[in-house]
Amino acid sequence: MAENENAANQGEQKVETPEGMQLMVQTIYAKDISFEAPNSPEIFLEQYKPEINVNLNNRVKDLENDSYEVELQVTVTSKVGEKTAYIAEVKYGAVYGIKGIEDEVRARLLRTFCCEQLFPYVREAISEAVSRGGFPRFVLQPINFNALYEQAQQQAAQQQGEANA
Repeated sequence: MAENENAANQGEQKVETPEGMQLMVQTIYAKDISFEAPNSPEIFLEQYKPEINVNLNNRVKDLENDSYEVELQVTVTSKVGEKTAYIAEVKYGAVYGIKGIEDEVRARLLRTFCCEQLFPYVREAISEAVSRGGFPRFVLQPINFNALYEQAQQQAAQQQGEANA
């Protein structure tokens, strides 16, 4: 009990499984939030029927002492015809402590569960940046990080097979 109270006082959240595995959220933070409206104010004089492109990227960095940094970056580009209405880019990071979890499971957790934890922060920051830029609020739709992870694993296996052939 004292250990859990201590973790709460330090801003960490710890989850222990019956097998003694641990996953701790040590901190979540904004790394970069940027917004550009390169064709304003002229773009506001046109009828706004945008073509929206969403680019998603994540990165995992191995830190010391069973700690890992996970970054989730989303870039939303809105174009009206050939003109860029806006570019909103948000990158959030988190440091997780992970102990007692085998490598394959840890890799999946970092690319799926941890990204799912960051996603609401990224979604809110994108929405706020776009609306403060004078454009209709953009709502980033849910993302299935498990499906993306499986797809990336299949592509990596396929490339490995082609390289060995």
